[in-house]
Formats: sequence, structure tokens, C-alpha cells
Amino acid sequence: FFQSDGVYSRACDDGTFTDGLSDKFSMNILGLYSKMPKFTAIMDIIRLLWIIRLVWAVEDVLMDSTTATAELGWTIYPSLGWEEVSGYDEHMNTIRTYQVCNVFDASQNNWVRSKYIRRRGAQRIHVEMKFSVRDCSSIPKVPGSCKETFNLYYFESDSDVATKVFPAWMENPWVKVDTIAADESFSQVDLGGRVMKINTEVRSFGPVSRNGFYLAFQDYGACMSLIAVKVFYRKCPRIIRNGAVFQETLSGAESTSLVSARGTCIPNGEEVDVPIKLYCNGDGEWLVPIGRCVCKAGHESVENGTVCKDM
Repeated sequence: FFQSDGVYSRACDDGTFTDGLSDKFSMNILGLYSKMPKFTAIMDIIRLLWIIRLVWAVEDVLMDSTTATAELGWTIYPSLGWEEVSGYDEHMNTIRTYQVCNVFDASQNNWVRSKYIRRRGAQRIHVEMKFSVRDCSSIPKVPGSCKETFNLYYFESDSDVATKVFPAWMENPWVKVDTIAADESFSQVDLGGRVMKINTEVRSFGPVSRNGFYLAFQDYGACMSLIAVKVFYRKCPRIIRNGAVFQETLSGAESTSLVSARGTCIPNGEEVDVPIKLYCNGDGEWLVPIGRCVCKAGHESVENGTVCKDM
């Protein structure tokens, strides 16, 4: 069960979401929280809403480096920069990773470029990166040029046209998304104890309009490992709401976008008031219901408003 806009919903076997729990159930939940310490109740509600947000959106994966069964074969520049090696994820599963550690050489400018990724109609792209970074202060006699960050870029193209020298290895033509910093870095002590400190960061960019794009990661003096990269887009799921069916809808090009979707009344239902709509936000969540459908004369609403049954 999930909650959105103050309404509890139920996930059906076919992937459809429906309005579902009774007012009595809702009141019982509220009553339970009213008896809890205020801070605990607020924190639990925040955690609940965060879980709901993750479930509410549908994510379609465009690329996931951890699913590779052979070498990733991404393009490296220069040749003595990034290196593809077999590594481990946080569950100690063997995966293909990229690492670089030229911290004793000044003026580093190391790039690794993904293969061509088709966007499949998506307008906004999300990139999840898992990586580990060595703490510069834990490296003996390291120069001041040592870094603990790297840059994420993208380049759009209608086809797979990249070569070893194109696009040029620089910002413009590449579009910078962000500088990525680690929340946790590891030291030599961690290495000795085989302690893995893996950071996870998600960034998004858009609008994208070409058939596909490349990603690039620029190192300029860090000792790090790029453990996993997942590229995906979000959409709002098929849902039955206010007596109408709303089909799966792609989120908009911006994080603040609201994409209007027209609903269709369930069989033996009819619209009242205004045309029924829902809005899909940039995170793949349905918001702002407008209008509703009711059962026609001689029919009654059953199964949590998903069916108009003969009376």
C-alpha cells in the first residue's frame, strides 16, 4: 500500500495502482501516530513518504554497467589514464569497473567515455554512479594537486559517431552535468581491513532531443574507482484514479515539469464536472487530479472504484 495526495492506494497484480484503504484504516494510522512522541512520528512519516516516492515512479533502465558479461570497452583518453579492471560491488559480486590513480603527476586530465546510449523517447535522463575515492590526506607525500572529485558530462548525437578524437575531450562540445564529490573517502587503513566505502550519487539532465547520447567521466587528479553506472528515465505508472484509467506517461524534460494526461472512464462510467486529468511530475509521480468519473445510472462502484457493476 502507498499514499499519495492524502489518499491510500493499492498495487494490483497487473501493475495498476488503485485508490484503496478505508477512512477507518486511515484514522487508525493517524491515531497511532498521535500517541507517539512528536519527533519520532514526524521522522517515521518522512521515511514513509520517501519510500512511497521511490515506489510511485517507474524507472526504465537505458544502460547498467553491472550487467556486462564481458569487458565494457569504453573509450579512454589518454591511454595512461583510466583503466578497466575487474572489481567488486558492495555485495562483493564481480563486476567490470574503471579506476585511475595518477595523484603524483600534476595537471591530470583523464577521460572515459561510455558507448552510445539510445534515449528511447525520454526527455530527461538520470545517472546513478557508485564510486570510491581515496582520501588525499591518507596518501604519504601526495602533492597539493590531489583531488577527491570528478566531473560528469554528456554529448547528444542522432547516431553512434564517436571516434578516439571526436567529440573533442573538453567541455564544449561536452556538456557538463556536475562535479561529483564523495560523501566518504577511504584510507590505507580501510584498505588493510578490506573496508569498502562506496558512494552513490544520482544526477539528471535534460531536455534531450537527439536519438541518443554518450556519457563521459573526467578525472583531474583523484585516486578513485568508478564501480557502477546506471542510466535511466522515469515515468508515471498506469493507474486507476477517480474512476478513470490513466496510461503510463513519460515524465517531462525538466525536474519541475508537469505533463498532462487525459483519463478514460472505466466501463459503464461517465465524466462529471470537467474533463478528467492527472499530471505527471518530473520524478514520475502522479499529482493534481482534476475531474472524476462516476458510474452510470443502474450501476454501482465496487472493488475500490475500479469497476462499475450492474445493480
